[in-house]
Amino acid sequence: MYAPTPSRFPPSHVPPALWPLMDALAGASIALARRIARNGVDEHLGALAGTNADGDSQKALDVIADGLFLAAARAGGVAHYASEEQEAVIELDNGALALAIDPLDGSSNIDANVSVGTIFSIYPAAADPEASFLRPVAEQIGAGYVVYGPQVGMVCSFGAGVQRYVLDPEAGAFVLADAAVRLPDEVAEFAINASNYWHWQAPVRAFVDECLAGTEGPRGKNFNMRWIASLVAEAHRIFVRGGVFLYPADGRKGYEAGRLRLLYECAPMAFLAVQAGGRATDGRGNILAMSVHSLHQRVPFVFGSRDKVQRVADHFAGRFLGEGG
Repeated sequence: MYAPTPSRFPPSHVPPALWPLMDALAGASIALARRIARNGVDEHLGALAGTNADGDSQKALDVIADGLFLAAARAGGVAHYASEEQEAVIELDNGALALAIDPLDGSSNIDANVSVGTIFSIYPAAADPEASFLRPVAEQIGAGYVVYGPQVGMVCSFGAGVQRYVLDPEAGAFVLADAAVRLPDEVAEFAINASNYWHWQAPVRAFVDECLAGTEGPRGKNFNMRWIASLVAEAHRIFVRGGVFLYPADGRKGYEAGRLRLLYECAPMAFLAVQAGGRATDGRGNILAMSVHSLHQRVPFVFGSRDKVQRVADHFAGRFLGEGG
């Protein structure tokens, strides 16, 4: 399990009250990265290990990651811990912080050696454990993600821009790679699972149709379509080079309100996107204007470069009925 080690994370851009938690999260991330790198040597991390609080299949690595980050939360001054892998909030100590976390995003990709990640969000702790999380998501005081890929990277924000860090495996610590991440606008890429096309709402189809129409369509240029099935991997590409990610609601049973969790996935990614000059919406409203009403609440989610997210929102508002669908 995670044992606190100082100086795993540089303190220069972190509010002093949050640095012990960030250092603890960095240590847990490093431990998890090492475990992932040895998948198949010591254990099978992609093996089924039951179901989580919301009925989704759990892999062995989901459970391992949750344990590592729970231990980090205990070491980092967290009073209340809410995890996608837990049914209810876990009360820890008398700390001043609340941590919401998706310990292992993209676990279906573990055995395929595709990037997976961790997503986290920090709030001031409330007196009541659930009240620490059932609140407006604009009350986040920090958010970030870790991506476990060819590089292990962490992207985070504490409300004053976005920073990107890279793990130096020899030093066993994260180093600052970009102190001011900004989302570019002029990138012709979008990410969506096109196999669900016939289940989408008309505005989503219209947006994708005009992108696929290329230079002959209303956008007047060719687009590339991406889909990795790992939110963190998709997000990291977007934060590095721009674009837009869509996981909309659709007509299938269980997908009527989308599939991504507001608390653990959409809220922290929206916080990062806006801090980097981008935008995040459910199609009709600003994600950061929403409130969490249940721990595992799901919402449709679109985020990325401002111009492309705005184009999706414009389709939902019916502004292009005579142009491209």
